Amino acid sequence: MRTASVLGRALVYGAILTVGIAIVGSIIGYLVAGTPGLVSALIGAGLTALFMGFTALSIVIASKVTKDEPSSTLFFGIVLGMWLLKFVVFIVILVLLRDAPFINPLVMFFAILAAVIGSLVVDVVAFLRSRVPYVGNIPLPGDAERSSGQ
Repeated sequence: MRTASVLGRALVYGAILTVGIAIVGSIIGYLVAGTPGLVSALIGAGLTALFMGFTALSIVIASKVTKDEPSSTLFFGIVLGMWLLKFVVFIVILVLLRDAPFINPLVMFFAILAAVIGSLVVDVVAFLRSRVPYVGNIPLPGDAERSSGQ
């Protein structure tokens, strides 16, 4: 399986999602709560970019370590470890920002909710639109003839 094509699509779609959350969230946040709403939506969009970057990084590291073998237990261990790291970083960020006067908690909640749902949709769409073979490196009938130029 070529993880690069799926990863590339996910990063492009993730960037579009991040910009969309930043623009739409900022406008709605500003209309609902003024400047704190605007800042909260931008923080939510920033978290989207950060965590999608963590996901991409985990797949790149796992692919390199396992020599592009995604069925490896080590591959899943690295991706799961990065998921746990993302969870810890998310909790730390929320604890640091919980009493900040420039945050509107409701706007930030909805921006993060849109980011979570959107990133799940992005991952599914990227995977479904990628051309991933069901099996890899298996010679098919006639491959020997085609490769020898006959």
